[in-house]
Amino acid sequence: MRKVFLNTSYLLLCIVGICFISSCEDHLSDSKKDKWASLVNETHYEPVIEGNAISYGSHFYTVNGEITDEVVAGRRDTPTAWVTFTNIPSGYAEFKDVYNGLLGKSIQGTAAMIPMAIEIYARDAATGEECFKLLCNSQSTVDGILRILKDRITPREESGADDSYVQRYMAAALLKDATPQNAYTPYEPYTVEMCASANKPQKVTGGTDTFVYILCKGWDTDIYEYAQRQVEIFQANGSNLYKVYNCPSTYTHCQDIIGDWKGLK
Repeated sequence: MRKVFLNTSYLLLCIVGICFISSCEDHLSDSKKDKWASLVNETHYEPVIEGNAISYGSHFYTVNGEITDEVVAGRRDTPTAWVTFTNIPSGYAEFKDVYNGLLGKSIQGTAAMIPMAIEIYARDAATGEECFKLLCNSQSTVDGILRILKDRITPREESGADDSYVQRYMAAALLKDATPQNAYTPYEPYTVEMCASANKPQKVTGGTDTFVYILCKGWDTDIYEYAQRQVEIFQANGSNLYKVYNCPSTYTHCQDIIGDWKGLK
């Protein structure tokens, strides 16, 4: 009888212990969830394309202008192309449909999806990684981006709340009119402004590389009104879609925020 009692007590202790550990793990998991994680979902809508615009449910995207080598007064800080969107894509399904349906078919549309992918990654890392895999031309490009974003977007456990290396607002810093002074609150509809880089397009093995500046105000601008964040866009021979080949300047340390960030829709 004593042996049965001891075995029963031991079993109960094990059950309680497992429940406690599970509860702690759930708590830790919840504490690591991004504040805007609930915005990520895979609700599917049929994308509707009309000329230079695409809609996905209540979300709208437009592609405007061209990436040309023309400059104004010898300066490369005047937008010649821009992409507007009402919301960050809700998940991978929307990101994929918008990319394949319209944005991925132009240089500026592809470049504009970089801040979208960064923001999705910040909300949900697994979903964001899939978006980067679709957007980028190789796994090595994806790995290079995520290696930095893992620490720059998501605080490590040993980081304090005031760790300035962590910049959750980084995607917003690439959008029109978002500045550290206004707590990175962008113009609406959200807009990514661009022009051609000083680097000329290059024929490379298997396709063409085009260099683009994203023009924004989240980084030091020196003598120009805008900071120039160069991205390299690749188009394979025979493909109607573009890919991101390289974009390190879009996730380098931007200016520290002044005030509290309100997030993106």
